[in-house]
Parts: sequence; C-alpha cells; structure tokens
Amino acid sequence: MTVRDEVSIAGVPWPVYKLLALAIGLLVLVIVAVATSSAAPSVLAAAAAGTVVWLALGPFSSAGR
Repeated sequence: MTVRDEVSIAGVPWPVYKLLALAIGLLVLVIVAVATSSAAPSVLAAAAAGTVVWLALGPFSSAGR
C-alpha cells in the first residue's frame, strides 16, 4: 500500500501539505473571527498560520523529488 502525496482536485494534483495549510488557515480564520468579531485580525492571523504551515511542511514533501 502506498501513501498518496497528492490529491486531485478538478484534475489538478495538489500536494497534501498545501491542502492542510489551507484548512488550518480557514480554522484559524473562524476561531479568531468568533473571538474578536473583527475581520482584520482574523484575516491576518489566518494568512500567517497558513503561510507558516505551508513553508514548514514544504521541505518535507516528496512531491518535488
């Protein structure tokens, strides 16, 4: 059994770490929006969280190898 490193979305292969980064960013967006009731900190926190996960997991991906 092999572990897939990519998921096909509309025929385009997406690395799993990128989808994970997007999901974490969305989760942070919702949590901060509920906690602060303001859009600006929610968007900034979500962008920061998504970027950190994307950049941290990128080197561990075997898709580019």
